[in-house]
Amino acid sequence: MNVAKSGYRVFSANSSAACTELAKKITERLGVELGKSVVFQESNRETRVAVNESVRGQTIFIIQTIPRDVNTAIMELLVMAYALKTSCAKNIIGVIPYFPYSKQCKMRKRGSIVCKLLASMLAKAGLTHIITMDLHQKEIQGFFSFPVDNLRASPFLIQYIQEEIPNYRNAIIVAKSPAAAKRAQSYAERLRLGLAVIHGEAQCSESDMADGRHSPPCVRNTTGHTGLELPLMMAKEKPPITVVGDVGGRIAIIVDDIIDDVGDFVAAAEILKERGAYKIYIMATHGLLSADAPRLIEESAIDEVVVTNTVPHEVQKLQCPKIKTVDVSMILAEAIRRIHNGESMAYLFLSQHQQKCALIEYCVY
Repeated sequence: MNVAKSGYRVFSANSSAACTELAKKITERLGVELGKSVVFQESNRETRVAVNESVRGQTIFIIQTIPRDVNTAIMELLVMAYALKTSCAKNIIGVIPYFPYSKQCKMRKRGSIVCKLLASMLAKAGLTHIITMDLHQKEIQGFFSFPVDNLRASPFLIQYIQEEIPNYRNAIIVAKSPAAAKRAQSYAERLRLGLAVIHGEAQCSESDMADGRHSPPCVRNTTGHTGLELPLMMAKEKPPITVVGDVGGRIAIIVDDIIDDVGDFVAAAEILKERGAYKIYIMATHGLLSADAPRLIEESAIDEVVVTNTVPHEVQKLQCPKIKTVDVSMILAEAIRRIHNGESMAYLFLSQHQQKCALIEYCVY
């Protein structure tokens, strides 16, 4: 039976065996068995889910990691959530360490905010709460009509830096763009290290010329009136790439939330090498590593890429020995336990010093 002493159940929504590894680690830490269910694809690629045990009146946690086939993983989660809802589960909580489509959280020209659409779909399918990790933008939580717990992977990555990088005190934290500076600053302050920012060539798409903003100038119509003469937007100039901060003779550690298309990281590593950095590490929470990312990393100046196991990447590790993995199943299991027991989640966001103080206070009182 998949019934813990406290009465909750844990299911995995993945049809791939490689993607259920994180779910197995979480259930082992919780001391429960993985729920009995079958998730598979029909010959016409339709997703089918069968829940093989009673869930009536139970609190259910669905663990869903996102493999390369993102859309299939989303359908697996939606169909399983709906199956549990129609089976009269009391609460359905999604454990989605990497939230897909999180980069599409802003309006781009005539596009759409896909992240908001996905949030609405999850609510409609029956989810009542989600646990995720390092959302691309914290404001994404506002898209949901139910609670969202956005956990942090930084304590695990910081611990890796302290224990696995020799002479890390001679390192400098690097943001590969000004947009990533805030995250890099957080790492630098916790590690008591310096901060550098790469300010590079601003990309300007040629499609901007066809989006309507360069319409013909206004002309006088039959009534003799003209349209509004608005000031034109100045064109962006491409500034030369510069590194704000001294990286000469230092270990450069680039930090980010997602590493997918590694072209920007490879270019940043080359620039840092030219500026005198003698070792280059990349720390990221979600290692999507799509397309030929392993080959590009192997051939680049990057010495090591460290990611967590929020996304399965065993195939990429076989192709590139520079890729290392940090296990975050501990914090996900603790989040599940605390949510079900009605305990505060604030403890998971405290610093090590604050956690020690809280533990002492708990023991005394």
